[in-house]
Amino acid sequence: MNIYTQKQKWKWLLAIAAFIIVIGSLWYTNNLVDHIANDEKRKVKLWAEAVQKKANLVKFTNQLFEKIKSEERKKAILYAKTTEQLTKESSNNVINFLLYVLQDNTTVPMILADEQGKISAKINFDSVKEKDPAYMQSELEQMKTLYPPVEIQIYKTTKQYLYYKDSKVFADIKLVFDSLIKSFITEVAINSADVPVIYTDSSQTKVIASGEINLEEINTPEKLQEKIRELKNENAPLPIDLGEGTTNYIFYAQSNLLTQLKYYPYVQFGVIGLFLLIAYILFSTARKAEQDQVWVGMSKETAHQLGTPLSSLMAWNEHLRGLGVDENIINEMQNDVHRLNTITDRFSKIGSQPTLVNEDIVALLSKSISYLKQRSSKNINYTVQLPDKQIMIDLCGPLFEWVIENLCKNAIDAMNGKGDLKIVLIEEPELIKIEISDTGKGIPKNKFKEVFKPGYTTKTRGWGLGLSLCKRIIENYHHGKIYVKESELDKGTTFCIELKS
Repeated sequence: MNIYTQKQKWKWLLAIAAFIIVIGSLWYTNNLVDHIANDEKRKVKLWAEAVQKKANLVKFTNQLFEKIKSEERKKAILYAKTTEQLTKESSNNVINFLLYVLQDNTTVPMILADEQGKISAKINFDSVKEKDPAYMQSELEQMKTLYPPVEIQIYKTTKQYLYYKDSKVFADIKLVFDSLIKSFITEVAINSADVPVIYTDSSQTKVIASGEINLEEINTPEKLQEKIRELKNENAPLPIDLGEGTTNYIFYAQSNLLTQLKYYPYVQFGVIGLFLLIAYILFSTARKAEQDQVWVGMSKETAHQLGTPLSSLMAWNEHLRGLGVDENIINEMQNDVHRLNTITDRFSKIGSQPTLVNEDIVALLSKSISYLKQRSSKNINYTVQLPDKQIMIDLCGPLFEWVIENLCKNAIDAMNGKGDLKIVLIEEPELIKIEISDTGKGIPKNKFKEVFKPGYTTKTRGWGLGLSLCKRIIENYHHGKIYVKESELDKGTTFCIELKS
């Protein structure tokens, strides 16, 4: 059974299940966001309608205010004309009528003064305060700043001026109007929908009020226009008609809560993904440590188990030699005993960090290949290209020979015992490359890295540990690299080992 393939299937199944969960969660959250967004739009619409109705009330009050102001201006003009006629008419009936008109004004404070500002008459002031010349003079100066005076022709060359200010009734109405405006602006800024909102003048350059908006975002004209464009992209502005051609605008967006809710699933999945990644790294580290312990235990136990029969074989070999058995047979048996001893040494070194010794890699390769040639099929054509000189590098001889033997045996198996096997040593500056090529069935490109993982095998009775062991020996113990350089299906494969020289 291919353990690695089964593990890959489980990984895919778990990945698909996770994908379905994520899609389902996003779908549910998006539906929830849409529902809240629709509810929020309904609230904003109701709020906007209420704002418009209050704006209509402001508009009506403003119109009433202007009408009262106009009427008071008319009263001032009428008072001035009456005063002017009194200097001209002599009929008692006319004079009585004019006096009636003058007495009819009981609300609008007025002051009649000459060209030099000397007060000649006053009306509708506090009876006590009007006796104070300084008070009346200050009232006159104030009136001059409020409205233009009404000119009265007394004689041909003599003029007087009528100054006036708002009546108390008018001032009270104006106070109510200002309060209504402030209330309206407050309602725009502090809205029941809790949405970011900006209330501007008709030019859309001056902020009258804002709510749920960071003031630093609109503290310059450029930032204000950028924010207004941003709000326009979300919703069309609400025009507020205040009368007399004045139209202010309300810009608004979705609430901060809804915006946060939109991005919440992605943040949530990000946090969950980070947690799973950390958990995966921790569990992978723990699993690798556990695998290392299994490797060590298995290697030590194998070396221990081989020790007893190996000692026995050595003794039997010496006993046979004493009995006069053919020396050639004794020598071959001795070679096999030596081989078993080498294998035992290899397993004992797997369990601990081996000691690297400066050795001739050319001689080591030649020795390993010679041993394999004697014990492999005659249908395997060996091509060996090694330099005619010594190349000394730090190696653990028994383990390195194991790697070469594993790669060569795998190549022979891939060719079904018939084909060309080529071993080449390439010397580069500060680097030694060993390439082992075969003419076997090849490896798919998407499996180049998987072949080195424990459990991966294409053999019916294989354990999938050979290449994994090679990778461990080369990369962990010799600090080199081993990889599939190239491979083509039904044409062959080339493995490459890189070691620092």
